[in-house]
Amino acid sequence: MVDLTVVILTKNEEKNLRKCVESFRGIAKRFVIVDSGSTDGTKDLCDKLNAELNENGASLDFYYNEWVSYANQLNWGLQNTGIDTEWSMRMDADEELLEDLVKEIEEKLPTVNSPINGIVLRRRVYFMGRWIKHGGRYPELLLRIFRTGKAMCEMKIMDEHMILSEGTTIEFRHDLKDNNQKDLEWWISKHNWYSNREVLDHQMRLAGDSFVEKGCSSNQAKMKRIVKDGGYYKLPKFIRAHLYFIYRYYIKLGFLDGPEGRIFHFLQAYWYRFLVDAKMFECEKKGVIMKSQADLKA
Repeated sequence: MVDLTVVILTKNEEKNLRKCVESFRGIAKRFVIVDSGSTDGTKDLCDKLNAELNENGASLDFYYNEWVSYANQLNWGLQNTGIDTEWSMRMDADEELLEDLVKEIEEKLPTVNSPINGIVLRRRVYFMGRWIKHGGRYPELLLRIFRTGKAMCEMKIMDEHMILSEGTTIEFRHDLKDNNQKDLEWWISKHNWYSNREVLDHQMRLAGDSFVEKGCSSNQAKMKRIVKDGGYYKLPKFIRAHLYFIYRYYIKLGFLDGPEGRIFHFLQAYWYRFLVDAKMFECEKKGVIMKSQADLKA
């Protein structure tokens, strides 16, 4: 067992949480669940998982905290749940570790010495059960494991990343996967919610109010932010969504991901980006500032 605590945020994650926890195959000492008011069976499932983990010397602790933002919720979990393991890890409830990554964490993490304080992991995204390999979606490189107390989540409304306060990072070879079990209606509701957050985040950046913590994260995350803020948002509204879809689907070979990929790349690269532009256009036309977003209701 690795000296590791895994922090997972939940809101109605009964369909996803068990496979997330079980994917660790007993290597994590503790799981911390920070819930923002689930109305499904998430809490009962957590009680069952804790009892099962206790049999092998691990634990799962359930906490409630009122939602403000993803960053607030994650940082609250890192700072207020008594984490005393050497390492902490951020996971989403719809993510899983692949078996090779489990072995890599178990073998390598105890041997990592300072000044290395962060581990960058590779993530693959599944949509409708299919791995989206193309369209520039794989691999996503994300800082997910870090020495306890040495990292925080950026206080951003959108595209927030973990940032090290000191030290450097290394990258592990194997993958975790994002494999949400909820349906397309939920996915669309989630991205409609995301679009409001993105508009507000963009408005705050234009006003000079958006906070980005300086520190070490993944180079890929930094480059995506530079391209988005310095390139994409300088293109004309609506046209940029069309160009981005062409880039993802044709130039980056998204069409090779089959019918599931066609749906994913169209919705994520075109429909979602067009929706963000439409809401920006509406706000500018009416002189409206987007309101802060509550947690996802779907």
